[in-house]
Amino acid sequence: MASDTANQAKATQEFVPIKEVRNGIVLLKDGSLRALLMASSINLALKSQDEQQAIIGQFQNFLNSLEFTAQFFVQSRDLDIRPYIALLEDRYQKELDDLMRIQIREYIAFIKDFTERANIMTKNFFIVVPYDPSLASRGGGLSSLLPGTASSSGTMTDEQFEQYRTQLEQRVSVIEQGLVRTGVRIVQLGTEEVIELFYKLFNPGELEKPLQVQQLKQ
Repeated sequence: MASDTANQAKATQEFVPIKEVRNGIVLLKDGSLRALLMASSINLALKSQDEQQAIIGQFQNFLNSLEFTAQFFVQSRDLDIRPYIALLEDRYQKELDDLMRIQIREYIAFIKDFTERANIMTKNFFIVVPYDPSLASRGGGLSSLLPGTASSSGTMTDEQFEQYRTQLEQRVSVIEQGLVRTGVRIVQLGTEEVIELFYKLFNPGELEKPLQVQQLKQ
């Protein structure tokens, strides 16, 4: 039974083109690299018409200036309110005032009822930046990180990795500088954040708190 489980896990890994995640950089089995950026959002509805046109114009200029491929990816997930409910429950247990305890209990009931009736989603915005050392014409989006065709390649040396990462970081800088002009904040994901993101992508049925990057909150 254990052997069957191991074989199943091995077979599943063959369909995942990711070789490893090193210093926040995704290395694919075909020898290419990917950097993942998390972007803040802009509520255009709260902007004036002139501001909206300015933001859209800047974004168009940014896209037209790119000399390499990139993919914008939106992740939508059900909001997990369990940590918030647990915080309220803890406050309820520590509260000594009877009136406050009643209000907290009613508020907890309201939050649970509201989230059950309303479909509340959290959205995260990502940008996938590719770099292929072979300069071959390959797709550079997140779809190339998901199950699909991928050829195996030799082991990448540390010197090669640093060289390729420098080239990739130059592309990341182009993305960041272009989007800053539109008012969008960008931060590159680290190794743990990249692993967490792909864990959620390959396990969509699990409810977890949304991926957070502290720099975007500042």
